Amino acid sequence: MKKKSLVLLLAFAMIFTFALSACGGGSSEESSEAAEEETAVLKVVTEATFAPFESTEDGDDTIIGFDPDMMAAIAEDQGLELEWVNMEFDSLIPALQSDQGDIICAGMNKLAGDRAEKVDFGDTYFESDLMLLVTSDSELTGIDAVTSDMKLASQIGTTGGDMVQQMKDEGKIADGVVLNQWTDCYLQLQNGEVQGVIVDKPVGEEAYLNNHGDIAKFVGDSFGEHEEFAFAVQKGNTELLEKLNTGLANIKANGKYDELVAKWFS
Repeated sequence: MKKKSLVLLLAFAMIFTFALSACGGGSSEESSEAAEEETAVLKVVTEATFAPFESTEDGDDTIIGFDPDMMAAIAEDQGLELEWVNMEFDSLIPALQSDQGDIICAGMNKLAGDRAEKVDFGDTYFESDLMLLVTSDSELTGIDAVTSDMKLASQIGTTGGDMVQQMKDEGKIADGVVLNQWTDCYLQLQNGEVQGVIVDKPVGEEAYLNNHGDIAKFVGDSFGEHEEFAFAVQKGNTELLEKLNTGLANIKANGKYDELVAKWFS
């Protein structure tokens, strides 16, 4: 009798232990999945020739600039982990649409074209205007002084690039040179292959004029539509967008944003 009772007790104990193990296994798996979700690395896609917003230094692929510093501050505030991916500017929105990236942060004007129909933009973090960059000996006085026998350059996929193409189509310039990188646009200007470059004022100023003020200058007033730079996420990703917007608001409130503006803009 005692032996039978002992066997039954052991059997019940094994069943109870197995049940606890099964429940515990499920909870552990769920906790692990939740932890992975919380610490998932978010891919930030950009085009790193848009200094001082984002660029790389010679011999180093590390992306530096205002945008990486700002996003790092937002990520720290919101407990996010980021990985930066450099690609051509006109590939950024398709990268989000095809799940190759989670966030665009590339000095992108959220008011341009149909971009807002393809991705969801966050709050504006910087405002800018277009300027005409010319050589220091140029007699041009502004965008309105450009003639139909001249060539202008700008970067592909940008507001400036769209304007150059439009001016060419309307016969206002002889040719619009739309290139993948700003550095190539500046080189075209230096070599005399174009008479001007349409560029965002802070970019032309910080990335080029500060180092080449002896050979180039801005002329005239700003032109085109006012620009508002914003980060973007996939359509419908409201949870991530809210975190980014909250983080941006927090770093503006605690003074970190102003520190970064002072660091990257003269």
